[in-house]
Amino acid sequence: MPILSDRWIREQAQNHGMIEPFSEKQVREGVISYGLSSYGYDLRVSDEFKIFTNVNSAVIDPKDFDERSFVSVQSDSVIVPPNSFALARSVEYFRIPRNVLTICVGKSTYARCGIIVNVTPFEPEWEGFVTLEISNTTPLPARVYANEGLCQILFFEGNEPCEVSYADRKGKYQKQQGIVLPRL
Repeated sequence: MPILSDRWIREQAQNHGMIEPFSEKQVREGVISYGLSSYGYDLRVSDEFKIFTNVNSAVIDPKDFDERSFVSVQSDSVIVPPNSFALARSVEYFRIPRNVLTICVGKSTYARCGIIVNVTPFEPEWEGFVTLEISNTTPLPARVYANEGLCQILFFEGNEPCEVSYADRKGKYQKQQGIVLPRL
């Protein structure tokens, strides 16, 4: 599975709407970088966050998710409490081609602060805003900045198009618009 280059990503974004909005070069001045890189795309986190809290003594259950387990925040930055977790969404909307799979890795600037980002792969023909999982692994509060880079998406091309895509399966997270909570 070859990794796809900046040239391929640019062509797909500009001609086929794979990433919208699309920054065709890396933006770095005064911000945590985002935009096109050599073999990937650094996506931005929006200003919408859901921060997990234990105020209501809710239990996290992926089969019966209790929305009282978090507080919603809209801000230019957010503080993730020590040893805690937040959800957010990407600024960019993605449309993944049928013969492509992506993998997300955290940016080193945040990783060096103990902030880990987990995003499941974008499967072939998945589309939507990305729900981002942000973990603060430190014993200290950690700040995350909206509208700046959070993680890098790497694009891999399959040897042939998949037999059944995410769109074909009518995946439960297809075309998600905001921060999407766990679904069955």
